[in-house]
Amino acid sequence: MIKGTVRTSESNSFAACRPWRVISAQTWLATILILSSFPSAFAESDFSAFWQKFKSAVIAGDKASIAEMTKFPLSMPYEVKAVKNKEEFLRRYNEIFKGEASAAQCFPSAKPHQQSARQYDVYCPFKETPNDWENAPIRFIFEQTKSGWKFSGLDNINE
Repeated sequence: MIKGTVRTSESNSFAACRPWRVISAQTWLATILILSSFPSAFAESDFSAFWQKFKSAVIAGDKASIAEMTKFPLSMPYEVKAVKNKEEFLRRYNEIFKGEASAAQCFPSAKPHQQSARQYDVYCPFKETPNDWENAPIRFIFEQTKSGWKFSGLDNINE
């Protein structure tokens, strides 16, 4: 009788543990699925904060802050030499932000476009036609790096 009671209690305790294991596995799986959806949400919100800071610095003409938010070498349009470092960036600032497009004029109303989880683009019209958003070929490229979001390139999609 004692022997049977022990077996019964052992099997009952095992049965009691089994649902806990199933719930635990389900909870673990749900947690993993939820957390795996966060990187893109974090990337988006991180980019939004980065974009506000970058946009404000460009509008204010804060070259030093913009240089800190730039990845080097900075990619440039077809047949234009890349910007290798911060010093060259500061020398070529007007070429980058006041060349074919006026970034300070464009950025207040420009909308970033997500190209991938790690890249956003901002398109601007030519500075001679600042309200022609149908023809906005100047592309400012931003990418997520190990140290956060950075301005990584400038392009004229017409070239």
